[in-house]
Amino acid sequence: MKALLWPLATHALAVAIGFAGGVYLLPILIAPPAPSAAQLQQQAGSAEFTGQFRRDLKDSDALHWGEGTLHVGRNAIALEGRVAPGPDYRLYLSPEFIETEADFKRLKPTLVQVGQVRTFDNFVVEVPAGIDPAQFTTAIVWCESFGQFITAARYR
Repeated sequence: MKALLWPLATHALAVAIGFAGGVYLLPILIAPPAPSAAQLQQQAGSAEFTGQFRRDLKDSDALHWGEGTLHVGRNAIALEGRVAPGPDYRLYLSPEFIETEADFKRLKPTLVQVGQVRTFDNFVVEVPAGIDPAQFTTAIVWCESFGQFITAARYR
């Protein structure tokens, strides 16, 4: 019996490590190309507001972070920077600053989802008709699959 437990435990560990690696690497492997410098400059030029994603937020850590300049316009929101790779990221707008998972969950009824974040080095997310970023103050990147806070930036 003891002879079977060791191989079973090591195989289970290998499967767990493989699964975790897949969850981390798959979004990187299937991500579309990041926006070009010209696309980012165009978005920056038409932005009404700017903000900063920072790594030092309360619920940001080594696997969940963002950094760079956020450009917020009527038609698109663009990041000139990076976010930690991960699955199923969504961009939300909030009427108040959020930097924790608990705050996000508490305020979720007042938030609006703008769209998916599909690239990790720079991104551009189109703002759907009917959403006015000027009615909000903060942009949040949230991992929908795991309910994990990634980063936030106050832009006004």
